[in-house]
Amino acid sequence: MTYAYQNPSTGTFNPAIWDSKLLEQFDPLLVWASRWVSNNKYEGTIRKQGDVVHINSLMRPTVGNYTIAEGMTSQRPETVDQKLPITEAKYLQVLIEDAERAQLAGSLDSPINRQMIRALAREADTFMANVIAKGATAMPNIKATPESAPRALFSAILDMMLALDDSDIPAGRYVVVSPRVKRYLVEYPAVANASEYGAGGVTMNGAFAQLAGFTVLSTTAMPKGVDIVAGHNEFATYASQFTGFREGQSEKYRADYMDNLHLYGGKIVRYPELDTKKADNTFDEAKPTKGILKAAVEWPA
Repeated sequence: MTYAYQNPSTGTFNPAIWDSKLLEQFDPLLVWASRWVSNNKYEGTIRKQGDVVHINSLMRPTVGNYTIAEGMTSQRPETVDQKLPITEAKYLQVLIEDAERAQLAGSLDSPINRQMIRALAREADTFMANVIAKGATAMPNIKATPESAPRALFSAILDMMLALDDSDIPAGRYVVVSPRVKRYLVEYPAVANASEYGAGGVTMNGAFAQLAGFTVLSTTAMPKGVDIVAGHNEFATYASQFTGFREGQSEKYRADYMDNLHLYGGKIVRYPELDTKKADNTFDEAKPTKGILKAAVEWPA
């Protein structure tokens, strides 16, 4: 497809190819909304802000005792509905001052566009951080000094491991820590010598180690008052969609515009075996989930 402003020297420009490029540049910037921490299995088809994705949870059937006299009693499958609202609508718009610069300025590899993508990613990640922290179970605060911090932080992560074990949370867990926690945690021998307890060399989405069954990640986008979050990505879901690029003449400026709308939402996912079902056949979402834990560190003044 060509547009009116094009001429032989600029060639053709097709905004449709931007969708995949945007995702390639957007996804590696995420931590809380990344596949390590949140799943995206319930996205469905998102068209506008205000859409609701329905998640059905299947209740576990009751096991009965069989006798010849009593026989068997059939049970109907019972589901509990959870709603994932698409609450956020963020946009990215680029103005191109003259048509001859369209190929250069319109590229997603340009510095200004990379910064705009980073801004979108930060918004989405901060949103998911707050969703996850709000629904997490609080662990005791960790008291740490510069001397005791490496051992205290490592022990706190092992306590989280035990709490998740007690709730039968499956393998594939994560720990997200603040940069300050990371600074002291990497001093601890079990982390510095990761090959003894896990594996090193993890670098995607802020991950810097694997330890005691956790992928350990770090980000500056930590929720307020939280220094460590541990859990499994099955307990938080993130639904996201870019609605496709538009192009046209700006009504406000003597320039062409290209833009995209990012729609997304997130929630804590509840499970029949771990969460309380209410009389109206929904889960009690006021209670924290057992699949995600959080802790704060009390640093010396």
